[in-house]
Amino acid sequence: MSDLILQIDGREVIARPGATILEAAQSVGIAIPTLCHHEKLEAHGGCRICSVEVDARGRTSVVAACLYPVEQDLVVRTRTGKIERIRKSLVEMMMAHAPDSEQLLALAEEYGADRDRFEKDASFCIHCGLCVRYCAEIKKKHAVGFIDRGPRKEICFIPEIASKECWECKECFPLCPTSALQAAFVLIKSLTFPTDTPDSESK
Repeated sequence: MSDLILQIDGREVIARPGATILEAAQSVGIAIPTLCHHEKLEAHGGCRICSVEVDARGRTSVVAACLYPVEQDLVVRTRTGKIERIRKSLVEMMMAHAPDSEQLLALAEEYGADRDRFEKDASFCIHCGLCVRYCAEIKKKHAVGFIDRGPRKEICFIPEIASKECWECKECFPLCPTSALQAAFVLIKSLTFPTDTPDSESK
């Protein structure tokens, strides 16, 4: 198939069919922030910090750049007032859980976010799922997963797997956008106090 031509922030961009908006933007040096995206993993679209506005087939909508595929003549805007407000609110919500994350602090400064807007619940986890997905997709070990749902959702290492696999691996720790030390703490806690096990939706 022939390459596609789209417009990103007024700039003509050529992209291969099947590429996402994020990939097309990155190919020409247009920055779109991400927190849950990793080039080696399947696109997830969980954090939504990569939200952009698109004009396609006569309508304007907000989409996740890491998931949305490019189209011929697609018009993309990455820094509109609406997008700035969305990113600001998302950062403020995530900072309630990880107020000292260097990545979130940088985003807060960029978008004028108030780190104290929401009541603190410092779990240090923003549910990006990078550690869960990396362990499942790359390592094929499934040593870490989510437990509970909604506001009680947490990351938990599965003790019987983690005790054999994680001490020599730890490859997921640097992926964490909030704190690799938190990942280590959760691991130690899970191995020491193995009271919780992830539910069936641990991937």
